[in-house]
Parts: sequence; C-alpha cells; structure tokens
Amino acid sequence: MTARLDRQIAFLNEADKLKSVVRATNLCDNSRYENSAEHSWHLTLYALVLADYAEPEVDINRVLRMLILHDLVEIDAGDNPIFGNHETLDVEAQEQAAADRIFGLLPQDQAAVMRSMWEEFEAAQTPCAKFAKSLDRFQPPMQNLQSGGGSWTDYNVSEEMIAARVGSKIAVGAPGLWEYARARIAAFFRARDTDTSAQ
Repeated sequence: MTARLDRQIAFLNEADKLKSVVRATNLCDNSRYENSAEHSWHLTLYALVLADYAEPEVDINRVLRMLILHDLVEIDAGDNPIFGNHETLDVEAQEQAAADRIFGLLPQDQAAVMRSMWEEFEAAQTPCAKFAKSLDRFQPPMQNLQSGGGSWTDYNVSEEMIAARVGSKIAVGAPGLWEYARARIAAFFRARDTDTSAQ
C-alpha cells in the first residue's frame, strides 16, 4: 500500500507544476495570463454548467475526467497557442513523451486508465471527447471577448482565422455553443473595425 500511495502522491506533486505553465489567454479581467491548471479547472466548470449543450449520449462525468487531465502534458511540452507558430508533429511528439513520463508516475492500473482517457480526448472521435474538445476551444474565445480581445490582439487574429481554427472544432461537439460564440465574435470585430476606422 505504501508503494502505491508513494506513486500516487508523486503524480499529484508533479501535477502541481501545471500551475506554473502560462497560457496565451488572459483572465477575463485582463489582469494577467491564466495558467494551464486554471484553464483545466475552468473547463471542468464549463462542462458542468454547459452540459445541456452536449449530445444525449455524452457522459459529463467522463468529460470532466478528460478535461482535468487533458493539459497535464504541458508540464513538459508547454502551452502551444492555437494561433501561434509551431510544428504540429513536433508538438505531438513532445506531448506523447510527456504523457509517457507523467502518467507513468502513477500505479500501472491508474496510469493505463488516465493515459487512455487523455488519448481519447486527443483523438476527439467519441461523443464525450468531441464535446470536451469543443469546450476546450470555446472557453478561450469567451475569455477573449470578456477581456477586450486578449490573445486575438497579441496574435493579430482575424474573425476568419477564428472560424477556421476554432469554430469548426467547437461546432463538431457543440454546434449551439458555436452559434452563440460566432454571433458575439462577429459583433466584437464589427465594433473593433468601427472604432479603428473612426480614428
């Protein structure tokens, strides 16, 4: 029992490092960038609150487990913003290696279950994973809208880029959330363009 608990605590202590991984998205109050642990917590809250927008076959408890695990690999691989410039295959390789190391800290039975759940989220093929991935893409735009542009300003993002890189992923698992986001994103860019042309 002691050896098993030692491994579980080692994993939990390692997971604490996610609090030090800074993301490209600002907090809603625009006071600072969020960290990946905050993002993971916020997404689990999104899943609880927005469960009505999931398809009937989605198990929200499974979605919650995916979301609390999905970014642990960033402890080693770092955050790779969706509008940043990075080589996708390199990122995937780094994240796979991170998953090997981090989940490998756990006892074998728990490591297998959690690694499998992380893989399911990454593949985004099951109804649960599609909804989880949709929420992961939905939350940052909501924060950017609240913070006055956030990472969209930092990365010089257009409305079309958001639709292409984010919208399609949200729509797969939560089409109602994409309709909501799309209308607000369009209004944000109209207002910004109006302000810019008036100057």
